[in-house]
Amino acid sequence: MLIINTGGTFNKRYDPIKGELFVPNDNQAVEQILESLVIPIPVQGVLYKDSLEMDNHDRSLLAQTIAQSSEKIIIVVHGTDTMDLSAEYVASLSLDKVVVFTGAMIPFSIDNVEATANFSMALGYAQNAECGVHIVIQGIMGSFERVKKNKSVGKFEYV
Repeated sequence: MLIINTGGTFNKRYDPIKGELFVPNDNQAVEQILESLVIPIPVQGVLYKDSLEMDNHDRSLLAQTIAQSSEKIIIVVHGTDTMDLSAEYVASLSLDKVVVFTGAMIPFSIDNVEATANFSMALGYAQNAECGVHIVIQGIMGSFERVKKNKSVGKFEYV
């Protein structure tokens, strides 16, 4: 199993000098969650971006990283706004892997409950899922084709 971190709200922290949230170039949030597990899972940082800043070049880099990994189970920590676009991009490769996207609506650094719950659900789901690309967030779990963010109400739903 491999965790790929791309940034997003999950990882954001507050910069008191600039007075704004930023995506740090580290895996601190994911690593803090992993400290409570009894099995070591490697983490690989890839982009460290807000998903609204991601483009197809970034998605290609993410997909290439997933394709080149020897791991058969991969969890991608990703921003929620374009998670479905990246999931679709990865799915287009038809890899013989389980790829589970997760993220958070509230930064781990502000309230660690949601990010930890989403990550934990993704971890359990990934170990029991069939090959393909999935989204697991806010208690909603399934194929990337069926799980979408409803931006008007700020939550994920089955479609």
